[in-house]
Amino acid sequence: MKKTEYAIVDIETTGGNANGSRITEIAIIIHDGEQVLDRYETLINPQKNIPMAIFALTGITNEMVSTAPIFDDVSNEIYDLLNGRVFVAHNVNFDYSFVHHELARAGLKWTARKLCTVRAARKIKPGLPSYSLGKLCHSLDIILENRHRAGGDADATAILFSKLMHWDTEGVLNLMIKNTSQDQRLPPNLPPADFEQLPSKPGVYYFYNQENKVIYVGKAINIQKRVASHFTGNSTTAQRQNFLKDIYNISFEVCGNELIALLLECTEIKKLWPQYNRALKKYEAKYGIFTYEARNGYKYLAVGKLGKFQHSIKDCNNQFEGINMLSKLSSMFSIDMRFCYFAAVNEGEHLAPKNKEELPDIESHNAKVDAAIFHLTEEQPSFAIIDSGRSNNERSCIWVENGSFYGMGYINIDETDIDADTVKESVTRYNSNPYIMQLIYSYAKNNSRKVYFKQHVNQLDEVLV
Repeated sequence: MKKTEYAIVDIETTGGNANGSRITEIAIIIHDGEQVLDRYETLINPQKNIPMAIFALTGITNEMVSTAPIFDDVSNEIYDLLNGRVFVAHNVNFDYSFVHHELARAGLKWTARKLCTVRAARKIKPGLPSYSLGKLCHSLDIILENRHRAGGDADATAILFSKLMHWDTEGVLNLMIKNTSQDQRLPPNLPPADFEQLPSKPGVYYFYNQENKVIYVGKAINIQKRVASHFTGNSTTAQRQNFLKDIYNISFEVCGNELIALLLECTEIKKLWPQYNRALKKYEAKYGIFTYEARNGYKYLAVGKLGKFQHSIKDCNNQFEGINMLSKLSSMFSIDMRFCYFAAVNEGEHLAPKNKEELPDIESHNAKVDAAIFHLTEEQPSFAIIDSGRSNNERSCIWVENGSFYGMGYINIDETDIDADTVKESVTRYNSNPYIMQLIYSYAKNNSRKVYFKQHVNQLDEVLV
């Protein structure tokens, strides 16, 4: 049987992601598990400028690479060195993504089994202060010369690899390089135990950085499957590569169903504002309906932009939604349109109708505005959604109070008398927003048999149409 050979690789680049950056230097050391068989090293002309920060780190200048070969010129040689061998690197997914991308650009289709010496060192030599190459070499008495140059780092990685082979008495490395090994697909700093504990149930999961700060919150029907999907594929964007590099731990919370998970995800993102959550941030309410009383004693209703610390009678996703809501209110309560403003109004600004002829009776008019506000805040639908729980002996419950998300939680099905008060007492309070209410109303519309304890039924029927 042919002996397994390894290609130990280190590269220097113009930046942190393969999609927008290029290789400036590559070193490849061929190893048979016992000794070095061959060594290759070259500068690469990246055909783009080397940023000053990269020069400061590596010492590689534009002048140094100006006469070096471009990657296409050495692609066949690099392919021959890598093909059929296990690809080994410190933080292997970074180097692999660049080499894979560059070979593909050169028209060469290549894949390889991977071995990450960061992950291998964590398994074989646990408990060290740090697993960065420099600090790891210091801890293990490995000489590291020409730091942040491909040749120097590759030589140190080769020595580290040899030591790990010698210390590996339990076959850890062989297990890691199997094609089916989950370890090679995980981010380099994530303990496998964190992934292995994830359940195949609906819920919310949290990614943490090295400082134990939440950097991403996600929801899933199957937590383990969804988390695994973050680590598959060969995306070379800077965002994805930085994202994976920053993941050090995972935690999770099992939920009774997808809706509960979705609502929890929304509230957690709003509370924690994680670095890598971008999609849900755009659903922040931008407009609201406000009321003002001018010096003349008349009350006004207006649609305006929400300030950072400003509170409205009713938040709206966008200006159109606010205008539509205010138009319906003015028609429903016969409010003189001269006292309704459909553009931004600054608090404290004194409004006055342009046409001052035949103004309505002030007390009658203000009473109509008060009734409209009461309708908007107190006469909106109240109801519960009762759905599946986290186990067979419980049910999840969501309570909506006067058109706003009140809270969610779980009820033991052994409870003999479940009514609206029981639901309200069983939920944990959360803040509402228009996006959350869109999710709840959409679910209620498609699952009407799970909606209980309806109040203001006519209003509920209207929003569910």
